[in-house]
Amino acid sequence: MDEKFQKLIEIMETLRSEKGCPWDRVQTHDTLKRYLLEETYELIEAIEKKDINGIKEELGDLLLQIVFHSQIAREEGNFDINDVIDTISKKMIGRHPHVFGNAEFKTSEEVLNQWDERKKEEGKLCSSILEGIPQTLTALLRAYKIQSRVARVGFDWENADGVIDKIKEELNEVEEAIKSGRKSETEEEIGDLLFSIVNLARFFKIDPETALRKTNRKFEERFKKLEELAREKGKNLKEMNLSEMDNLWEDIKNKEL
Repeated sequence: MDEKFQKLIEIMETLRSEKGCPWDRVQTHDTLKRYLLEETYELIEAIEKKDINGIKEELGDLLLQIVFHSQIAREEGNFDINDVIDTISKKMIGRHPHVFGNAEFKTSEEVLNQWDERKKEEGKLCSSILEGIPQTLTALLRAYKIQSRVARVGFDWENADGVIDKIKEELNEVEEAIKSGRKSETEEEIGDLLFSIVNLARFFKIDPETALRKTNRKFEERFKKLEELAREKGKNLKEMNLSEMDNLWEDIKNKEL
């Protein structure tokens, strides 16, 4: 094993020992879940910002979480980091017969199809092609995964026009639900509309989670500029009407062109 990687494992062993850190010693797989998520999203943010040093640092933080979980499992007599590495190595070799075997796949679609076949052989896809999609994924990402799976068996639109028509249909149904005044119905129709929008993103191979994160970031940056402009004019946003704020918003957008 690489000397530096071994050093990281030894650091974690020390942190978990009786002479180690009180916080690290009491952690469990369950208590560490939130940190695993946080580190993952921090890595994604660094990647989207193209922050190379940030990517390096966040990869390290994420790796630490993997070593942490592996150390807990070793203490419980279940597995250790070597088992983790061995398992993923075997999985990658088994799922890439076109690289490590004699199979031939010419397109990424063919690779994905055989990936599902391998999962079936491993017992991870039994009665439904939708099995194995984690419930803990964000709603947008899970919708994307569901739609991608069913598309592989031909349950998909022939072209983008069909998806766009579906979005228009769902929007009309949202408007009707709003008019009805029934919140539960409105919620359901908004969900259908969001699901259709995710389908449009998938159709053009756009990750809806990434697209929405970028829009969130863009909105935040513009709104902070709006607050700054208002302060420069000696105004408080709470005292401004929507028309005044909208004029500032358009000024900010025009400066970005």
